[in-house]
Amino acid sequence: MPEPNQLPTPGRRAPAFRLPSSTGRAIALSELTERGPAVVFFYPRADTPGCTKEACGFRDDARAFRDPGVSVVGISADPLPVVRKFAEKFSLDYPLLADEDHAVAERYGVWQEKSMYGRRYMGIARTTVVVAKGGKVLHVFQRVKPEGHSVQVLDWLRRNLG
Repeated sequence: MPEPNQLPTPGRRAPAFRLPSSTGRAIALSELTERGPAVVFFYPRADTPGCTKEACGFRDDARAFRDPGVSVVGISADPLPVVRKFAEKFSLDYPLLADEDHAVAERYGVWQEKSMYGRRYMGIARTTVVVAKGGKVLHVFQRVKPEGHSVQVLDWLRRNLG
C-alpha cells in the first residue's frame, strides 16, 4: 500500500475503502471490483463547472463503460447531502462517494496543497485511478482535464483491456 499522499503504483494493490454514497448505501472498492475493473475518479468539488463537465462526461458515456463490465465511481470531500444533490441535479447514473474527512483521498495521494489567486489550501487534485478486478491498480491519470476525460479513460481501457 502506498504511503499517505503518494499516488498508487500500477501493479500494486489499490487502497481499500468503504464510503457513504449518493445511492443511500455505503460502497466498498471490493464491491466495485468483484466482477470487473473500476474507474475511480477523484474530483475537487460538486457542482462546480469543471467537476460538472467531468461527471456528466462519465454519465454520457455510461453505456460504453457498462458494456465491458467497468464500474465507475466519483469521490470528493463533499458532505453526503451535497454529493446526493449533485448526483440528482445532473442525473448521474453511477455512485458518488462522500469522503468528508478526506481519509481516502489522503491514502490515494490526491489530497494535496493547491493554490488559487495566491491563496494556498488543501484539496483534491483531479485524478483518476483504474483498478483491476480483484483490486490491483492498472493506471493513474494525473492532472486530469475535465472535458473529454471519460473518452480518454475509455480509450485507455480499449487499448489496454481489449
